[in-house]
Amino acid sequence: MHAFLAFLSYFATAVALLAAFVFLYVRFTPYNEFALIAQNNQAAAITLAGAALGFTFPLLSSIYFTQGLLEMAKWATVTCVIQLLVFTVMRRQARHIEAGHTAAAILLASLSVCVGLINALCISH
Repeated sequence: MHAFLAFLSYFATAVALLAAFVFLYVRFTPYNEFALIAQNNQAAAITLAGAALGFTFPLLSSIYFTQGLLEMAKWATVTCVIQLLVFTVMRRQARHIEAGHTAAAILLASLSVCVGLINALCISH
């Protein structure tokens, strides 16, 4: 029973952290991802998915390598800041993404995932 409760606490915390990240990310960008996605803007969907993955990979690493929920949450905070920095560096692509240009979206999503993977590995040391 203890293992199941540990699973539930980590799972619920991770899902809550992911939801919090998405909430913050869509407010950080100069456009409304969900409105654009509702209009079938694939570029907005691609970038949001890339940012979510770029956040989730380090979150997975923090679950595996840390010693508790508080430490996991601290790494999630670091990861969130790093993902927001990726968008800040690539902010000039925002107008292209809002216009639905998928090339810009693929670039931003790929960088988000790449930086997230590097971040995830760095947590293990």
